[in-house]
Amino acid sequence: MDLQWIWDGIKDGVAQMSWLEAVAVFFGIASVFYSIKKNILVFPTGMISTLIYVYICLQYKLYADMGINAYYFAMSIYGWYLWSRPSDGKEELPVTWLDKKGIFNSLALFVGSYAALYFVLANFTDSDVPYWDSFTTASAFVGMWLMAKKKVENWIAWIITDIVSVPLYFYKGLMLTSFQFLFFTVLAVIGLMEWIKSAKKSQKVYA
Repeated sequence: MDLQWIWDGIKDGVAQMSWLEAVAVFFGIASVFYSIKKNILVFPTGMISTLIYVYICLQYKLYADMGINAYYFAMSIYGWYLWSRPSDGKEELPVTWLDKKGIFNSLALFVGSYAALYFVLANFTDSDVPYWDSFTTASAFVGMWLMAKKKVENWIAWIITDIVSVPLYFYKGLMLTSFQFLFFTVLAVIGLMEWIKSAKKSQKVYA
């Protein structure tokens, strides 16, 4: 990969960046860091970022992504509640793997939300990227839902979302946000490895 191209893209992104996008990127990165550490601050920092991106996505006609950010906000409230009130006498909600039913439900959520989002975007909006906007939104639906439940597989959904989001936001001219998703991909891989370790510890503790 041409490193000069990457550097030029970062410089262009910074030059074109609004202060609002900068704030959203800062809190978005902070939220991912807190998520890796399983720190409940993942939710308030994420809520700030998502509220800003609702407005930004509306401006750039990324309607499905606008909706997913509104969904993030709502799921952050739900996740905040779950993480702060662990059940069964546990000190905190443990990190666990999905069972077969959970995997099926996750796949059904992805397929169903993708189909619904594409239909709406293709028929009722002026979106010029309905396939990709629907895809990243559907995979993010799954990722946020699984993160709220502290499931390891949430990171797999985020890795897929981030990889596809890099060229999508680059195409839309949101350079800094595009590189943010590239950075998120790296963080998501780290998060996956950390949560796998936590899930193994949880299995031993609660076995």
